[in-house]
Amino acid sequence: MLRNRTFRSLMEDPAIAEITPDTISKMDLTREPYYEQTIAQMEDEGGWHSIERGFKALFKAAAAGKYYYSLYSDEECASDPEKIGRNITYFASDDPGANGRPYILVVPGGGFENVWNLTEGWPIADHYNKLGYHVFVLTYRVSVEACAVKAMEDIARAMAIIDKNRDVFRVDPAKYLICGFSAGGYVVCLWNTEKGYEAFNLPKPQACILIYPVTSYRLMEGREFGVWANRDVFAHAGVGCDMEEARNSCFEIPLHVSGFPPTAIFLAREDTLVDPRHSLHLEAALKNAGIPCRLEMGPEGGHGFADGTGMCMEGWPKRAIEWFEGSVCT
Repeated sequence: MLRNRTFRSLMEDPAIAEITPDTISKMDLTREPYYEQTIAQMEDEGGWHSIERGFKALFKAAAAGKYYYSLYSDEECASDPEKIGRNITYFASDDPGANGRPYILVVPGGGFENVWNLTEGWPIADHYNKLGYHVFVLTYRVSVEACAVKAMEDIARAMAIIDKNRDVFRVDPAKYLICGFSAGGYVVCLWNTEKGYEAFNLPKPQACILIYPVTSYRLMEGREFGVWANRDVFAHAGVGCDMEEARNSCFEIPLHVSGFPPTAIFLAREDTLVDPRHSLHLEAALKNAGIPCRLEMGPEGGHGFADGTGMCMEGWPKRAIEWFEGSVCT
C-alpha cells in the first residue's frame, strides 16, 4: 500500500521520476520534515488527506504509457531557462464516455511561488477521472516576473500539445473546462480576459471552476503577499506592473468579466489567506454581466482545502460536475 511507503521512496521512484521534481515546484522537498515520513503519517498527522489518492493516480497514468509532456523544446528552454520543466501531465479516465466529454485543464495554486501538484493537481485529476473526464494538470511558470501573464503562453502551449495529440488523448481540443486554485485561480481568471484565449486565438472554455481564487488587486491589503516584500513586489511577480496599474487594468478581474464562461466558485468563509471577497466580488460581477455563476462557501476549511476530504467542502468536485452537466452542458 502506498500509505506505508515513505514520501522519499515515492519521490525517488523511477516510474514517476519525470514529474516528481514538480510535486511542489520550486521547493526543495528534501529539506522538509515530512520527507522521511510515510504517506499515512503525512495524511493522519499533517492533515493532507488526498496525497495517497494523488500518487495512485500518478502511478496509474505513468503505467498507461506516455503521460508527461514538456511544453517547450530543448532549444526553447536553452534560450529561456524559465521554460525548463513546464509541462502537462495526462490523466485518462476509464469511463468510455469521457471520449465524448470536454477535457478538464487543472491549474494548481502556490502563491506565484510554487505549483502544488501534490494536493491541488494529481488528487483533483483523480476525482475528475472518476466522474468521467480526461484531465491535464499544468505545471506553469512561477517565481519569475509576471508569471501569471507568462502562464497564458504556458496554457496556450498546453492546448497546442493537446490539439496535436487529440487522437492519443481521445479529446476534442475545442471543448474543455478550466479549473484553478488560489493563485492558479487567478491564472484561470486571466485566461478569460483579453490576455488569454482571445489573444492566442483559442477556443473559449465551456466552463470555469475556481477554488478559493485570487481575483482582485484592489482587495489586497497585505495577507496575500506571503513572502513577497510588499504590494508592488507582489504585483510585479504576478502581472509585471506595480499595484496601482494592476488595480486599474484588465488585471483587475471583476472589472473585466465579459469573456468569462459560466463559472462555479468554491471557498470557505474562514479563509484567512485570500479574503472571501475575492470570490464574492467576482460572483457579483459575473451575475451583473448576465454570466451564469454558482458560488458555494463552506463555513470552515480555510485556505488550501484542496479536494475537501474530511472537511465541510468534501465532494465539491462532484458538485462542480453536477452543476456543469445540469446547468451548462445542455
